[in-house]
Amino acid sequence: MRQNPLQTGPVTREQSFVPNGNTGDEFRRSLGRFATGVTVVTTATGNGPLGMTANSFTSVSLDPPLILWSVAKTSSRYVFFSEATHFAVHVLAKEEAAIAVRFAKSGSAFEGISWIGNEEGVPIINGTLARFECSIAARHDAGDHTILIGHVLRAAHREGDPLCFSQGVFGGFTSSLE
Repeated sequence: MRQNPLQTGPVTREQSFVPNGNTGDEFRRSLGRFATGVTVVTTATGNGPLGMTANSFTSVSLDPPLILWSVAKTSSRYVFFSEATHFAVHVLAKEEAAIAVRFAKSGSAFEGISWIGNEEGVPIINGTLARFECSIAARHDAGDHTILIGHVLRAAHREGDPLCFSQGVFGGFTSSLE
């Protein structure tokens, strides 16, 4: 077997499978190998502010400024986010893991968190690493999720290190490339 000159570390045996109803746990473990950032997405509802932790966030376009995230149809918060006309995505810093945990457990976890309503009434959590305030640009059915594309109306960021999520745990990012 030829060694790849760019490969580092030991070669381990991979587990190969066909994703289907019987291999859902394996598929989830494979997806979990991709490290993501962590966000809290917020929106206004008739019952007050609502938030949820999500790692399905990504940029789409610079011109026009578009982002996306996806919400699970099985979520108790699905109907509120899938029907929202405005939402905000808050990118969390590594010291904000407790906020991610709170909104993963409850959509009404705003108590004790500094936030304000923006011009559209969407709750804005103060001080997060970055923020994207959006109007809905499109909704796309995608299996057991709905993809929400947001047109970014306003954005903000600060210095800091991002909160990361991989293989079911939170962590930080350290650059080791030089």
